[in-house]
Amino acid sequence: MISRLEDIKNPFFIGIAGAGMSAIAQYLQGAGLQVAGSDRFFNEGKAGDIKAKLEAEGIRCFLQDGEGIDAATDLVVVSTAIEDTVSEVRKAKELGIPIVRRSELLAMIAATKKTIAIGGTSGKSTTTGMLFEIMKHAGKQPSVISGAGLVDLIKKGKIGNAFVGKGEWLIIEADESDGSIVQYHPEIGVLLNIEKDHKELDELVGVFEIFRNNSNRFSVNRSNPYSRGLSAEAKNDFCIDGSDTDAGFQATEFRQSGFHISFSINGQDFELNILGRHNMENAVAATAAASLAGVSLPEAAAALRQYEGIYRRAQVLGQKKGVWVVDDFAHNPAKCAAAITACQPVSDKVVAWFQPHGYGPTKFLRKEFVHEISRALREQDEIWMSEIFYAGGTATRDISALDLINDIKALGKNAYFIEDRNLFLEAARTHLAPGTALLLMGARDPSLEQFGKDVYRQL
Repeated sequence: MISRLEDIKNPFFIGIAGAGMSAIAQYLQGAGLQVAGSDRFFNEGKAGDIKAKLEAEGIRCFLQDGEGIDAATDLVVVSTAIEDTVSEVRKAKELGIPIVRRSELLAMIAATKKTIAIGGTSGKSTTTGMLFEIMKHAGKQPSVISGAGLVDLIKKGKIGNAFVGKGEWLIIEADESDGSIVQYHPEIGVLLNIEKDHKELDELVGVFEIFRNNSNRFSVNRSNPYSRGLSAEAKNDFCIDGSDTDAGFQATEFRQSGFHISFSINGQDFELNILGRHNMENAVAATAAASLAGVSLPEAAAALRQYEGIYRRAQVLGQKKGVWVVDDFAHNPAKCAAAITACQPVSDKVVAWFQPHGYGPTKFLRKEFVHEISRALREQDEIWMSEIFYAGGTATRDISALDLINDIKALGKNAYFIEDRNLFLEAARTHLAPGTALLLMGARDPSLEQFGKDVYRQL
C-alpha cells in the first residue's frame, strides 16, 4: 500500500473534473508527477472548459472507459462519489494497482508541508482563498488546494483551485462531509462553524473534535455555539460583533455599502470588495490563521483590499436593465440564507433561484432549508427552485424541490417551482424590476457556471 507521496509517479484520477479531484491533480502535476484522469462528464460533454484547462497543465484526460489506465499507472485515486462498479475501478483491481480515496492522498500531501487546514460546514473555500491572498501578499509563497477557483488564478487561464508555491506553507480545505477531515494533522487547524449539513450535529461535533486534537494549534469561531465548545486556546480564536470577549481576534463595526464591506479587527480597519456579514466572519478567520503563521494585521488588511474573490461565491456577473445578477455556490440551508441576506442591502427586492443537489441531502435537510430560507426572505423577496440535480449513481428519488417550495409557501413566503431551469428566466422576467437582485444558487453541477452566464446574457 502506498503511504508516502514520494512513492507516486503516475497517478490516475477517476472523476478528475470534480473540484476536489482537479485541485489535487493540478497540484501533483505542478510538483513534477505525470498525472492522468477521466471523468464521466467528459463522456457526456458536460465538463465545460475543465478538460482543456487540465490538458494545458500537461494532465492527460480520457473518457471514463478504462483506456487511460495502463501498466505505468502506479496509483488510482477515487472520490467518495466513485462507485466500485465503475469500469476503471474494476480494471485497477484486475491490474493490482493501489486505489486510494482523494482524502487519503491529500493527507499524504499535507504531511509534506506546514499545513493550515480550514474546516467547518460553511465558508471553507472563501476563507481558504482569503488566507492564500494574505500569505502570498506577506511573501510566504504558499501553496493552496481549494474546493473552488480563485478569481486571480482563473484570470491566468487556470481552473484556479490549486497552486504550487515555493514556500513551506500549504493551505487546504478539510472536508467534514465524508469524515475525511480526521486524517489531517495540520500545523494550524481552523474551525469556522458547525451546522447540520451531511450529518447530524452531534456526529459533526465528534468529527471536529478529532480535527482539533490532530492540530498543533487550533483556532475556532467563538460566535458559533457549537464550534466555541471545541476551543483549545481562546487567544487563537475569533468572533464577530463582540459575541465573545475572550476571543483573541475580534471583528466589529461591520458596514456594507453596495458590493463593498468594511469592519475592524482588533482596531485595524479592513475593507473588501465582497458582499455579506458572513464574509467578515470568513475574513477574521483567515486573519487569525495568518497571524498564527506570523503575518501582522496591517499586512492582512492590505492583502484583503486586493482580494478578487472565489469562483461562484457571491460572484457579481453584472447589472442589466437595473437588475444585479449574483452567482453563488450556496447549497446548504445556512449558506442559502446568508447569500440571500447579503444581497438585500443592494436591492429593493431579491429574487433567488436555487437548484438543490442530491435527493438524499435534500431530504435530510428539508426542514432546515425551509426554516433558513423562509427566515431570510423579506416580505417582497422571492425564492424559486428548479428540480433537484442528479449527478448519477444510485439514488432514491423520493423528494422534489416542489416539496420545499410548498413548505415555504405554507409559511406565507413568495415561493415558485419551475421544474426546468431553462424556463426560469422567462417565467420570472416580469418579477425582475429595476432595483432587483437576481441571485442564482446551486452546487455540484458543473454546468451552473454557464447557466449563470446564459441568464445574464438573456436578461
